[in-house]
Amino acid sequence: MSTDEKKVKPRRVSPRGRQLDPVVLAELRGLIGDERNDPTLRRRDRLIEHLHAVQDADGYLSMPRLRALATFMNLPMATIYETATFYAHFDVIHDDQAPPPALTLRVCDSISCCLAGAEALYQALARGADPARVRVRRAPCMGRCDTAPVVAVGHHHVLNANARNVGAAVEQGQVQPADIPWQGLADYHSAGGYRLLTDCREGRVSVEALANELELAGLRGLGGAGFPTFRKWQAVRAEPGPRYAVINADEGEPGTFKDRVYLEKEPHRFLEGALVSAWAVEAQALYIYLRDEYPGLHRVLTDAISELEAAAIVAPGFVILRRGAGAYICGEESALIESLEGKPGKPRLRPPFVAQNGLFGQPTLVNNVETVYWIPRIHAQGAEWFASQGRRGRRGLRSFSVSGRVAKPGVHLAPAGISLTELIEEYCGGMAEGHRLLAYLPGGASGGILPASKADIALDFDTLQEHGCFIGSAAVIILSDQDDLPAAATNLLGFFADESCGQCTPCRVGTEKMLQLLERDTWDEETLQQLARVMADASICGLGQAAPNPLLSLLRDFRSELASRNLIARG
Repeated sequence: MSTDEKKVKPRRVSPRGRQLDPVVLAELRGLIGDERNDPTLRRRDRLIEHLHAVQDADGYLSMPRLRALATFMNLPMATIYETATFYAHFDVIHDDQAPPPALTLRVCDSISCCLAGAEALYQALARGADPARVRVRRAPCMGRCDTAPVVAVGHHHVLNANARNVGAAVEQGQVQPADIPWQGLADYHSAGGYRLLTDCREGRVSVEALANELELAGLRGLGGAGFPTFRKWQAVRAEPGPRYAVINADEGEPGTFKDRVYLEKEPHRFLEGALVSAWAVEAQALYIYLRDEYPGLHRVLTDAISELEAAAIVAPGFVILRRGAGAYICGEESALIESLEGKPGKPRLRPPFVAQNGLFGQPTLVNNVETVYWIPRIHAQGAEWFASQGRRGRRGLRSFSVSGRVAKPGVHLAPAGISLTELIEEYCGGMAEGHRLLAYLPGGASGGILPASKADIALDFDTLQEHGCFIGSAAVIILSDQDDLPAAATNLLGFFADESCGQCTPCRVGTEKMLQLLERDTWDEETLQQLARVMADASICGLGQAAPNPLLSLLRDFRSELASRNLIARG
């Protein structure tokens, strides 16, 4: 064949793949802003906020919108898609799929809600829903364990839910969060609020003096790790700037809701503590990462921050509020940092720690909501006041999120070192009528399960490890003689399997395999024990390391009950 006869490959006149619709891009700019006029809109850390904006407007994320967002941010489509599909609250709809119904009902299926009948409620709602108008989904903990079961109708939480009041919310169009009464800036100021922040800024209180107060008070990280607060300040201050401060308001541990209660009641006390912490490490900005399950609090914090800016207490843009998107793993501090940077929330390998290399690669202070909430109050009332509150040689106060089979579930502020027996009798009004204590979870889903015979142990950091458990964020879930312990353990493993980020094999495969083994009629104890050791030793973060704790607790303290049901061998 001559050269002239060779076929010439036609020249491509457009990029590979599906083409961008300029109309969709124009609509996106109308929704988010014009990146050509404001280049900061293209920053990678804005990605999840942009995804929220589209999801809120449309009710889902279509592929044309995602392609437009990739062009808008000058990012690969694969990056946009990977992030959008990582988070449970983003509904990605492919080109060959129909959009979802306009309304979604999310029924919490975490352990406290299951104890209150969530599964039967889910089945009833699923049977009665018109699929053209409403879809019904199971969802993990919504931080409303004291009013279980809970159903989210759009963004509106129906508390103590049943088919009747959920149906009424649907018919009345109650899809937005209820208004939350909260203490505004004027009232907080009149009670002495922001005095500590002013004294810090004007030199009347030094970082060293305040850190010493917190050390004497014994204030520790109240998100679960229990690391002394003053040492975190020291670690971050020892690193060269610029530095950042981040507040972890992503309390996703089933059974935990204390941070929500403090933010609802006194957002300005929290904000003062957060701003003092940012001042202590000379932070360039203060980021607040709020779980998406708290939409009403997003409104409260937005308004409270606006009050601070209007009063010139903070410069506009210094306090940055970011929404999570439904990922329990983002409660882990390095995964939270990844999410703040607009990425899937996968934990980082450590070292380096976030105090050295955190947000945007800079030293970062990460504190829990309740931890910073206490800072102004400890300064006002004295370190000795706080430290003297404990029992059995422990120091300080603990906010116990109590749910399950008690007469008065809720957040109970009690002395560190209190026993479960005392907590139930003195603060919770005793057990619920007709229920007898069988077991309890001292630290939420990951903290293990203890029998009633160990209800007199001091509840605090460092007191439960010898019993194979830990207090974590002090989420106490009470189980009674009417509850099924193997079913509770299976529920907890199901939560961890769903919430694993998938980054490491021991956790990704281990949680799924352990769940499958627990769903069998007979448990293979040897395999379960081996699997638990591998997960604890080899998982990157605490999710995989702690996921076997409920099972291990049953094998350790409830062997006779498991044997009586022929789940394990006798002997």
